Amino acid sequence: MAVKEFPAGTQLIQSEQNLTALHVIAKGSVCATYPGGTFYLKKGDVIGVCEIFFGSHFITYETEELTGIASYPCTAAQLSLLMQKSVDLSNMIVASLFRQFHEIYDQYALMSFDCENIYHFLMDRYEEYKSFCVKHGIAPRALPDMEDLTPLTLEEDLESWLDGYYEQLTTMVTSKSSKFHSTDFLAGVVLKADQDIHRIISICRVFYDYKSEIASLLMNENHLDFFDLYAGLLYKIGANDTDSTTLSAAISTMMIQLEDLPSIDRDMYQQRVAEYRKKLETLGERSEEDTATVDDVPDVENSMNTILTYAEVNGETATAFRTAVDKFAKMADKNASDDAARKLRLTITKQFYDIYEKAFVKSMKDPASVPKVVKMFFNFGYVDENLAGLENAAYLYRIVDKLPTDPKRKVYTAYEWFTAIYQGKKSPSRNEFDSDFPTFLREQKMTGNITAADEARMLNDPLEQVLFEIRNMFPTVNKITFGRVLSFCPLFSEHNVLKDLEGSLVSVDMVEAAFRKIRDIDFSAYYREVIYTNPDIGIGKESIGVEVLPDIILMPNVGTRGIAWQEIEGRKRTTPARMMVSVFQMEDLTNILVRLTGDFRWEMCKRVQGARWNDVSEASLTSEYFDYIQFYRKNRELSADAKDKIKLSMQKAKNSYKEMFIRDYEAWILYEGSGSPRLNKVSRNIIFTYCPFSKEIRQRLMANPLYKETMARYDIKLAQKIHHYDNVFQKLKNTGTPIPEELQKQREYLCM
Repeated sequence: MAVKEFPAGTQLIQSEQNLTALHVIAKGSVCATYPGGTFYLKKGDVIGVCEIFFGSHFITYETEELTGIASYPCTAAQLSLLMQKSVDLSNMIVASLFRQFHEIYDQYALMSFDCENIYHFLMDRYEEYKSFCVKHGIAPRALPDMEDLTPLTLEEDLESWLDGYYEQLTTMVTSKSSKFHSTDFLAGVVLKADQDIHRIISICRVFYDYKSEIASLLMNENHLDFFDLYAGLLYKIGANDTDSTTLSAAISTMMIQLEDLPSIDRDMYQQRVAEYRKKLETLGERSEEDTATVDDVPDVENSMNTILTYAEVNGETATAFRTAVDKFAKMADKNASDDAARKLRLTITKQFYDIYEKAFVKSMKDPASVPKVVKMFFNFGYVDENLAGLENAAYLYRIVDKLPTDPKRKVYTAYEWFTAIYQGKKSPSRNEFDSDFPTFLREQKMTGNITAADEARMLNDPLEQVLFEIRNMFPTVNKITFGRVLSFCPLFSEHNVLKDLEGSLVSVDMVEAAFRKIRDIDFSAYYREVIYTNPDIGIGKESIGVEVLPDIILMPNVGTRGIAWQEIEGRKRTTPARMMVSVFQMEDLTNILVRLTGDFRWEMCKRVQGARWNDVSEASLTSEYFDYIQFYRKNRELSADAKDKIKLSMQKAKNSYKEMFIRDYEAWILYEGSGSPRLNKVSRNIIFTYCPFSKEIRQRLMANPLYKETMARYDIKLAQKIHHYDNVFQKLKNTGTPIPEELQKQREYLCM
């Protein structure tokens, strides 16, 4: 089939257009949009595969770059016949279908969470506002629309099993050993999935409308909004009041929320924020002592030139980057969602990582001679003093040589992490397809992209290893941790700094304090089970726990989220997990790490259990929790009210078993650990079995009838384990054999 090329910005298909063909992307990329959602198609993806059942498009497609398209005339009735003609085309259609399904489902899940989150955010802020008013003797202003504010309810939501069903179906159908290669069967899978995708997008449209309606409560043209309530209260109490910091933080959080709401008028938002910041200046929040000029820090002047020169970027690329950054800096709304703004951010993003790669490679030749401005680029995404704001640039310049990280204490800046990989101290992370570096090279060899000799050479080449990390993990994780993926740009920009930089800089002490808080409650969170043997002293096999804390890598952005990227290195279970957060964290770091710990517990259990992670015949955290959610309607231990709450919680958790568990785990650590019940009986028993409280907390909660029975059973089993080790120790003492340190530590661990 002939390939036809289309330049960037070409609208290939408009929503509601008749569907007469499937279109395979031979090269380039395509942006797919629908109300409330956007995803991207790349080489090998098939346009129209999500819609063929309906005979018309409900998604709009536009090229992102020069794109080649091969078109195959086809309707729903002709699909099976088309798939019969080519096994490769059939496989491509099915693979693309599943990828698009998961993309759209993930957006549904995120929008569901966002709708629930913004509702509770507004309710909490309203009560907080009224409390502050009472405290300061100020009459609170009323927002009439708050009286009508209700959480979103769907007439018909997706089935709770749908995500798991398609995950399993994807594995079954795309497996090389799959028996499900009948074209009639595959065509049926496509047409059935189309119906589910249409349902998902219809619900996304409901989410989008709800967010648009509720957004006006945060900010509107009449100033009858939360932004004005909080800003007005801050003006009244003054900048020197003890509560001003809390109010400023709340306003900053609102600004983050507003940036993610496409229905908010961007001009109005910019004007309101400018007015707010101007009034802050009059309150004395920015005193003369805090202001900075280029003269104060002369080395940051012409920062971009310093970076580009150091990276030895060619003239054409350097000019293109300067032009793009300058255009970005002049944008009134840097988070704008129009095509021009989006494409500019994408252009800058690609250029940024290319420059980062060149600069890093050069820095490894002589690390001691890296200019401070380049270090700011490596660690913060800094490129320009004016874009960053002179005060911010001055602060970054002051701290860049004394950052509060320490690889020996498992907290790395991005630059320290890449350096560790280059030096062979760490292995590259798995890519977004879950392939580690050796696997990636094998795949490249199998596809003919490299030779066997290339594979052997590259496997142990430190430069190839670090480039794999920079090209794969870095761009994806940097965007995720930033939090606002649709408006992401890797450059450090003043408009993203919504809180005090010094207070939001993540340090090794902050990380350790957060993990200490988590482990004080869930003491076994990062313990891995290994087998200890010592036949010389009569020890056959003993299961012992080894604590392995995760590596924390700080991405160079001002962000709001974290991600648990992988639970182990390679195949060894005793290697550290990898978790990433922003170097400047706008949200509470402890809460983020609690969530990542819940994610780690789930994924680590899945890895240990393998294919039987959800098989309840093999008791485990994931299998028992999966069984509990899957059959909660039939569970006699749950009341009707509890069942209704589970149904609602599953909607809030995006119908994801993992997300449901993570939310319950957050409640376990943040609330149940302090004696404030949030979970039902069944969920509490499961989590306590596999994530038990420390001895101190168990003793404190023992009198609580909600915990008494569960803890009593746990203490009996624990006593049996300790008794076993006491017997082992006694036998060793009787023969005059020293007790191995590993076994001694295991008994101490059990006593925790």
